[in-house]
Amino acid sequence: MPLGLQRDFKEADSADTPAPTNRVAAAPTGLKSVRRREHNNVIGNQRKDINPRKKGDILNPILLDFPSQFYTDRLLVRMPKSGDGKVVFDAIQASINELREWLPFAQKDQTEQNTEVNIREAQLRFLKREDLRLLIFLKETNQFIGSSGLHNPNWDVPKFEIGYWLDTRFCGKGYMTEAVQGISEYAFTELKARRLEIRCDTLNVKSRAIPERLGFYLEGTLRNEDISVDRNKLRDTYIYAKIK
Repeated sequence: MPLGLQRDFKEADSADTPAPTNRVAAAPTGLKSVRRREHNNVIGNQRKDINPRKKGDILNPILLDFPSQFYTDRLLVRMPKSGDGKVVFDAIQASINELREWLPFAQKDQTEQNTEVNIREAQLRFLKREDLRLLIFLKETNQFIGSSGLHNPNWDVPKFEIGYWLDTRFCGKGYMTEAVQGISEYAFTELKARRLEIRCDTLNVKSRAIPERLGFYLEGTLRNEDISVDRNKLRDTYIYAKIK
């Protein structure tokens, strides 16, 4: 059975937590401006450590430069490219019965042409930094084995959500665990990510095993958060996260 996340192509919600208010005793008039400058310097240094952008800077993510591929011990992980549609289509067809249990896109009939269109759109979205889908290949043979990516990016943090599915014919060899580990390192190192999420159905045991194996922290369960792909039942969702 392939690994699959229901959230692979779905936008995730986020909530903002208000910052606590700190009360500072009034200083004598002669010291007030000095202490204010010292306070601002401290706050400025703290912000610089977190985010190198100066206040008021506006950075369009399309201007961000980072590698479009990387290697792990056994895998090549890269941006989708024109012409990848056939190998992706073949992998979907080989795994369609298992994919349909978890993934919305697998509920529709697939064609090689539609898959190629989807791949080219994914390449465009990667280049525009709107969504970073990543295809997974065996390094030695260049055989396509699965899809993953850094979805729903919030470049202000930055944070991303990792989704994945694996061709049934390559399950049980640790490939997806290796890929997600590599993608996590890529996100933290190249994209300067501060938060990564993995969301999965509480019943999807194989998908849950990956974040648990890689040290992601289970932050909570969203009850009745989604509907099953067959539209018959409400489902609960686990949220795993890793921060830096």
